[in-house]
Amino acid sequence: MRTMVITPGYMKYAEGSCLVEAGDTKVICTASVDYKVPPFLKDKGEGWLTAEYSMLPRSAQNRIPRDSSKGKVNGRAQEIQRLIGRSLRSVINFSYFPGITVLIDCDVISADGGTRTASITGAYVAAHLAFLSLIKEGKIEKMPFYDSVAAISIGIVNGGILVDLDYSEDSTAELDFNFILTGSKKIIEIQGCAEKTPIEFEVLGRLYDLSKKAVAKITALQNKAIFP
Repeated sequence: MRTMVITPGYMKYAEGSCLVEAGDTKVICTASVDYKVPPFLKDKGEGWLTAEYSMLPRSAQNRIPRDSSKGKVNGRAQEIQRLIGRSLRSVINFSYFPGITVLIDCDVISADGGTRTASITGAYVAAHLAFLSLIKEGKIEKMPFYDSVAAISIGIVNGGILVDLDYSEDSTAELDFNFILTGSKKIIEIQGCAEKTPIEFEVLGRLYDLSKKAVAKITALQNKAIFP
């Protein structure tokens, strides 16, 4: 794994925030609180969490046009923000924060592979800090999260398994997977495919075992950021 650093409280005004650094990949994650819920949750006594993801124009080697200039949301960004949202929603008790929506923003300021996994990792920290703020203010009574969430990329490059791929490794990988796991090592989602040669099922098991070890390290970093 690349060296990972999670800096909590990175944004002054957000109820919860952090900067996640994994090598040269850097993502700012914020959690904002809104005291209303989508229409489909009206009078149901539940809260909601949703996410947005974007890359700054010069976070990559070539300038990335802003969505506003194209008049539509980037398809990749839309897919990633949906992934972030459902990853966190899978470990939340929505009845613990009725009438409240937590909005997650993940903004990539430097991209060198693994931006979606870093975003998920940071989004959990930001959301957890926001819920702690709501508890401190007496707005809610209990922590809605009943487990943590972290993610890691893993792949096969030149015949060998590598964890936490940077861009140069990811772009030449024979196999590329993302594992989103809970702190208790349960699977939330697995994304991936063989880029060149199909693999045997037992290889997937090996990838899962290595991902569990990586996520355990990330979970420890998350806990250190939340409870310094």
